[in-house]
Amino acid sequence: MLIIDGSFGEGGGQILRTSLGLSLVTGTPFRIEKIRAGRKSPGILRQHLTAINAATKIGQAEVSGASLNSQQLTFIPKKVLTGDYSFAVGTAGSAILVLQTILPALLIADGATSLVLEGGTHNPSAPPFDFLEKTFLKQINRMGAKVTVELMRPGFYPAGGGQIKVHIEPAKKLKGFELTSRGEILARRARALIASLPTEIADRELSFIGQRMSWDKSCLHKEIINNSRGPGNVVFIELESENLTEIFSAYGERGVRAEAVAGEAVKEARHYLAANVPVGEYLADQLLIPFALAGEGAFTTFGLSLHTTTNIEVIKRFLEVSINATQLGKLSTSIE
Repeated sequence: MLIIDGSFGEGGGQILRTSLGLSLVTGTPFRIEKIRAGRKSPGILRQHLTAINAATKIGQAEVSGASLNSQQLTFIPKKVLTGDYSFAVGTAGSAILVLQTILPALLIADGATSLVLEGGTHNPSAPPFDFLEKTFLKQINRMGAKVTVELMRPGFYPAGGGQIKVHIEPAKKLKGFELTSRGEILARRARALIASLPTEIADRELSFIGQRMSWDKSCLHKEIINNSRGPGNVVFIELESENLTEIFSAYGERGVRAEAVAGEAVKEARHYLAANVPVGEYLADQLLIPFALAGEGAFTTFGLSLHTTTNIEVIKRFLEVSINATQLGKLSTSIE
């Protein structure tokens, strides 16, 4: 049985999610200790518990330690069962990260799976639904699987209550590819989502982005959300290139000016454009597992974060795979 140190490296929930996902793929049992030990609220939180429960059900696993605040978990999987499933976080914890946990096994399973996931869909501590749909899954579908998602109801922090539907048609074998340039930028968009808050907030965010990015009004889009369970505001900058779309987001907070929120998204987008790399930080993290499962592929991204290097080390514990990172310049790294 593999023993995983949950406090290693970045020490966050990604270590648990990657371990669960690759345990399902390989059938390897593991015990993880010191889960999120260095965090302000250490141990298993609600969204982690939902991911554990989802992996347990899909993998018919034997589990011990699956409880809130637990810092140790033993997971012994059996055969992955495809079919129809529903999982609810019960808080604003990310439903996207629950999907991230179980998706690798379902991409190469022996049948299709449909999921209904409830929880946060637009959460400052996780990739938003829009990134999942327009950025990550576009690349996954290039690998031979077919994954479709639908946002039924957005879930903002702190109310949560979002719902997404996912359908996964697996690949017989995932095929890697090279994503080493983004190509020409084809479209630029800024979107401001606003729910149960003054729409002036979205107007100010979009005006700020238009001025700072030198974009005309045709690039700026306000979206009023009427079906969320609580108030929320998120602004996106979307850069659609020949080879991928990258999305940069920032979230409205009480007491933070709309211009400051928009400024965060502008800062990220400018950093991405200056680096001249195709793959942003979130996408780099999430491509590691599918590329490792394919056993081939390469991409160029920023300098590696501690989050990414930690994820690479966990992957190597479960898979006999070589993942090589080569610094190409001050702002870019090749991973293959």
